[in-house]
Amino acid sequence: MTDVETVEHLGAPLHRVRIERDGQAFALIPGGPVSLGFDLDTWQPTPEQTADYAESLEQGFGYGPDLRAHLAEVLSPRRNVVLATVLMAVEDENLTELPADMPAALAARGLRMPSADEWEHACGAGADTLFRWGNDCPLDRIPYGDRTGPQNRLNAFGLRIAYDTYRMELTSDTTAIHGGDGGESVCGGYGHMLAWLPLATANRNPSMAEFVYGPDGEDLCEDFSTRPVLTL
Repeated sequence: MTDVETVEHLGAPLHRVRIERDGQAFALIPGGPVSLGFDLDTWQPTPEQTADYAESLEQGFGYGPDLRAHLAEVLSPRRNVVLATVLMAVEDENLTELPADMPAALAARGLRMPSADEWEHACGAGADTLFRWGNDCPLDRIPYGDRTGPQNRLNAFGLRIAYDTYRMELTSDTTAIHGGDGGESVCGGYGHMLAWLPLATANRNPSMAEFVYGPDGEDLCEDFSTRPVLTL
């Protein structure tokens, strides 16, 4: 079954395509030359974001003296790449094998893990903002348990992505974790801005990736997910 609808995205119409394959929903992710990453040089935090991060610093959290320095540590840089057009699962799925064994498990279904660039492009859908919905996030609450926030909406391509900080999506890139941090920022009381940042499109969460693919995480799989891709 194939569904096609037209939505408005970045001031222009976007054709959203969804197909069913073996009972699983996939969305069409158009390829070609795309810009990825986040441009910190042209971004300005709001006073509220700056103040919230300052409170986190007072509690001993954060990677730098200000929010811009923190983002420089966790976000991928702005860059231009060329990607193939693919079909990507609308929903991420829990790992059924250890991360090292998932490529073979997916290959048996005619699928593969996405690359980190493919995931980021699929999430942001061409938007150059911090989050897939814009540069702002609700700073009066954390994302977990929030049923009204922008993370609950499907993205421009029709994916349910970057929606729950407890979800940690793996790709073929072992230096990156996408879409969440396993709830670390929420449980740790990091502050509202830092609690939302795991949902940022370009957030690759290097410290969590180091744990997942290091000796302490090598036997874990039940807390991770991936988003299967079908190459066209």
